[in-house]
Amino acid sequence: MHQVLVIDDDVDVRDALRRVLERAGYTVRTCADALEAVNQLHCQAVHVVITDIIMPKLNGVEAIRTILRDFPEVRIIAISGGGNFGIDSYKPNAITTTAYLAAAERAGAHYVLTKPFEAADLIRAVEQVVAKGQAIH
Repeated sequence: MHQVLVIDDDVDVRDALRRVLERAGYTVRTCADALEAVNQLHCQAVHVVITDIIMPKLNGVEAIRTILRDFPEVRIIAISGGGNFGIDSYKPNAITTTAYLAAAERAGAHYVLTKPFEAADLIRAVEQVVAKGQAIH
């Protein structure tokens, strides 16, 4: 069975992703931040990491670089809503979700998803990166 690690500082998002993936048959662990996730990866390997981009301590782009440097066989899906929702939070010079996800791709993410996304989109993304990935040794 393929193992997935979900990294997101939002507990509701983490729990929702875990439920969707477990219903699809994946074994899922979750972490509230990328530093914790990197430490967990040193203890137990996974096939896929799903990481948010905008997080405290270690952002998702840096997490992707670190994970791929230390665990090049891991497949990574980056997710982001950009943190810029609604008219009240709009800032003309703010970095857009597209820019965050483009940075994630440049860092090595194998797939990117814009929040919010459907459960079927998440499952399809995991299936695609697993199909293209290598087995964990």
